[in-house]
Amino acid sequence: MSVSRRNMLKLGAGAAAMYVLPANLIGAQNEMSKKIPIGLQLYSVRGECEKNLPRVLAAVSKMGYKGVEFAGYYGRDAKPLRTLLDDNGLVCCGTHTGLETLTGDNLKKTVEFHKILGNKFLICPYIPEDRFATVEKCKQLGAFFSEIAQKVKADGMKVGYHAHGGDFKKIGDETHWDLFFSNTSEEVVMQLDTDNCMGGGGDPYAVLKKFPGRAVTIHLKEHGGKDGAPIGEGEVKWPEIFELCEKPGKTEWYIVEHESGSRPLESVKECIDGLRKMGKC
Repeated sequence: MSVSRRNMLKLGAGAAAMYVLPANLIGAQNEMSKKIPIGLQLYSVRGECEKNLPRVLAAVSKMGYKGVEFAGYYGRDAKPLRTLLDDNGLVCCGTHTGLETLTGDNLKKTVEFHKILGNKFLICPYIPEDRFATVEKCKQLGAFFSEIAQKVKADGMKVGYHAHGGDFKKIGDETHWDLFFSNTSEEVVMQLDTDNCMGGGGDPYAVLKKFPGRAVTIHLKEHGGKDGAPIGEGEVKWPEIFELCEKPGKTEWYIVEHESGSRPLESVKECIDGLRKMGKC
């Protein structure tokens, strides 16, 4: 059967369409399968950092961590810290910085410090529970964080708050955490901590569902299991956590924290090895 030139062109166009569609699908699949980089909260290995920070950074880089989150600077200024990070192929994926560093004249100094460090996540690690004592106080605190978030936005930075167990106490039917984040702008980072949440009686899965896309950075910390259990050997439903973080597509960093045990460096290696087994790095 002969095929006209017009039909040949139609067949060619159809073949081209068939060729393009899988390529697009592959691109979408690649986008969905991008791995979220894994950082380490250096509080996990704070004793080792005090002894020899350069050695610790070299070790965690070798383990496969892509970044570190500071909770103190071990007597160093931003420039030498940045050099240490660059030398080890690491980036700063956040810092835990006290509320006082984000207020008044201190905020400008904090921003300048973190510009040098290359960090955009300014995370407040703790606020006294009395600041959450009433619904009105929670609203006021939320407005305050929203204001800070707006101030640092022009510098490409984000402000956030880190979860502790006390944040999941309730006022009526709502937790301090829910009241606070219900009254902040979308710009304020919700740094959930899986273990702190569960330990305080909270439900990390429900939190992530209620505030989709707000956990721009999240602390991965095992809960339950044997004493000092690394990630993957406790009670956290990790596949559900990962799906809730990855489906909205806004989580930029998984940050490992491990606070117990007498073998800190070995423990954080076991944590990233556990994540590796789950296909996360």
